[in-house]
Amino acid sequence: MASNETGYRWQKLPDVAGFASMATLNEVARELIESGALAHLVTINPDGSPQVAIVWVGLDGDELIAGHLAGSQQKLGNIRRDPRVAVSFEGSGSTYGMRHHLVVHGTAYVTEGGAPELLHRLAQTYIGPGTDFPLMPNPPAGFISHIRVERIGGMGPWV
Repeated sequence: MASNETGYRWQKLPDVAGFASMATLNEVARELIESGALAHLVTINPDGSPQVAIVWVGLDGDELIAGHLAGSQQKLGNIRRDPRVAVSFEGSGSTYGMRHHLVVHGTAYVTEGGAPELLHRLAQTYIGPGTDFPLMPNPPAGFISHIRVERIGGMGPWV
């Protein structure tokens, strides 16, 4: 069993086919993340069930980051309570009839502020250059979720 600084304990999974223990993303994985591929962020609800949200994701060094304007979103509460997350991205290639995909397992944390600036930066990729976003005057400072990469899986050149 492993534990984090909050004392939450979980069982560390052994390396299996398709998964590689990595602390950082390789260049091909970084390119996919920065290509505008939508991310499927999975957090854990209080009852243990998964909660999935589609989010825009960028990189800050070796961490994945996403901006959130509203502070009461389920995913932020889930991260604060249980920081274990998974994020998946669909790639463009395929093998044996299955789309390439990147799955990142990690530990997340939330910081206050900076969401409008991050979302504006990400909108240039997800919507297009010159996009004005968020589309509201004086948006709230919001929150940024940061994900420390612990394990990488999926199918494609990142594993």
